Amino acid sequence: MARGVLGCRGLSSYTMSNQKHIVLAGGGTAGHVNPLLAVAHVIRELEPDADIAVVGTVVGLEHDLVPQAGFELETIEKVPFPRRPNMAALKFPAQWKAETAKVRDILTRHEAQVVVGFGGYTSAPVYAAAHKMGIPIAMHEQNARAGMANKLGARWASMIGTAYAQTGLKPRKGVEAERVGLPLRAEIAAIAHGMEHDRIATRQSAAAQLGVDPNRPLVVVTGGSLGAVNVNRAVAASARELLEHAQVIHLTGKGKDDEVRSLVSVSAGEQVLGELGPDHGNDGDYRVAPYLERIDLAFACADLIICRSGAGTVSELTALGLPAIYVPLPIGNGEQRFNAQPVVDAEGGLMVADREFTAEWVKQHVPKLLADSDLLAKYGDNAWQYGIRDAAEVMAKRVLSMIDEK
Repeated sequence: MARGVLGCRGLSSYTMSNQKHIVLAGGGTAGHVNPLLAVAHVIRELEPDADIAVVGTVVGLEHDLVPQAGFELETIEKVPFPRRPNMAALKFPAQWKAETAKVRDILTRHEAQVVVGFGGYTSAPVYAAAHKMGIPIAMHEQNARAGMANKLGARWASMIGTAYAQTGLKPRKGVEAERVGLPLRAEIAAIAHGMEHDRIATRQSAAAQLGVDPNRPLVVVTGGSLGAVNVNRAVAASARELLEHAQVIHLTGKGKDDEVRSLVSVSAGEQVLGELGPDHGNDGDYRVAPYLERIDLAFACADLIICRSGAGTVSELTALGLPAIYVPLPIGNGEQRFNAQPVVDAEGGLMVADREFTAEWVKQHVPKLLADSDLLAKYGDNAWQYGIRDAAEVMAKRVLSMIDEK
């Protein structure tokens, strides 16, 4: 029983109701917010009367996405761990104390029976406050290499779910991290369900909405919302060779579509360029757009993906059983390479270093891959076997069971 809750509410008011009280924490990026909301939705389905609150910040994606999803958002300030001795490090102790005090108030007001963290700046003070209050902690790590907040939380968590088998987390004695997969956002989960039951119908429906031919191979190129300049240039410069085998949907990132259109025109001629949407079904076979809000539709009718290897991307593509050529972002500590490596080891795709992913590489390897339908199918089957599609349900049930077991 949570000591902090009982100290303020009293035993009688806490035990008279069977309502479950859950506080989830995480935010900043889609990689944290999407799995958080996926689990929250399943909890709401299983326990419609549950009191569900989310701790986030006013500057992350959660500020808009959480209320839009119908959940209450409680906000605190970001408290990044200091990485070097500087002015921020001097301010950290006071900031940490202030934000953990806010968290304790949030957990008390919501009578939290369990806390569920998904990493990011907001999770660390929530883990610390919950631990001191005696509130059980569950957490999910979506990356192949865990961040600092979840490394802290793993010291106290009673349940740890991960998207990858090896994350670098060190759970407390008696607790083991278990690979449950990534809780999928609703659109991807729906496509996965459709592919599992009727892949052809799912493909045809998505193709009609995008204006592409469902009976011809399709390559989808995406570098995420910001795009990937090197990937854009290498693929666009290979347009003529690719179009001999497939259609292309190329999502360039904001402000990068004009350069891609220019390179495609030089490679294969301006007449091959097309637009997305049901009104553009007779357009050229190389469709260029800065972004696609319903990227799940593109995934639903894709035969090959060329992309970066963020944790969410890798988990979604394997959940859908899509073969991919992963080109990890060449900065940071190489976590994107770690994300893709297990899939490559399972022969569910290929990985190419950014510096090696050139137009010459694309021309030499991708057309041959597109021409080998058996090899593509093998990659897809292996990706499907590696992927996990029920992580949100598993996490939600485990969280609720932690309350029932108290």
